[in-house]
Amino acid sequence: MKETIYNQKGEEISKTDLPEEIFGLELNSDLVHQAVVAQAANARKVIAHTKDRSEVRGGGRKPWRQKGTGRARHGSSRSPIWRGGGITFGPTKERNFSKKINKKMKRKALFMSLSSKLRDKELILIDSFKLNEVKTKEMSQVLNNLSKKIEKDLKKGVLIISPKSDQNIIRASKNIPKTKISRADSLNVLDVLSYKHLLILSPQDTVKIIQESYKI
Repeated sequence: MKETIYNQKGEEISKTDLPEEIFGLELNSDLVHQAVVAQAANARKVIAHTKDRSEVRGGGRKPWRQKGTGRARHGSSRSPIWRGGGITFGPTKERNFSKKINKKMKRKALFMSLSSKLRDKELILIDSFKLNEVKTKEMSQVLNNLSKKIEKDLKKGVLIISPKSDQNIIRASKNIPKTKISRADSLNVLDVLSYKHLLILSPQDTVKIIQESYKI
């Protein structure tokens, strides 16, 4: 699979082979959906929590004696039927939303997502980014020039995949809307599908790291 490598100005500089086992898979939408749902569920935080009668403050003393008052018997003013009492069936922090998915399934869903990006011509190989200044304006200008040259609207969303962390690129791009930086060894299917275009920096190194990280 021969694909063109561009420089940051959008000029073609060479071609490279992309491995079929990563970029040549047919899409199984059910598997990809399962991986996305599992990742989103595992990232979900339990925030809503109501207190039951054992957690509500107060209520240690019996409101009135058991017999002789003519009123219904009560053992605590923090019973769920009292105002200010505990909640009976409210949400609690003990809920578990996590979903299990096999490692091979998750890996295959990721590769299917990468393959679909390549088929849809939304995957772009870039030699490297070199910024004169570590500024948002500089990074934004580079992306705008690249968009015009290769005729891709990167403002719709771009995930930049690099072989290693580059603090200069991270700092220069973190304020640009719909733009995210990800290392090759920490890719996930949700990020790949959440952004319209993928920019792979240093393709040979990045693809090699993906192969090593996911043990192909």
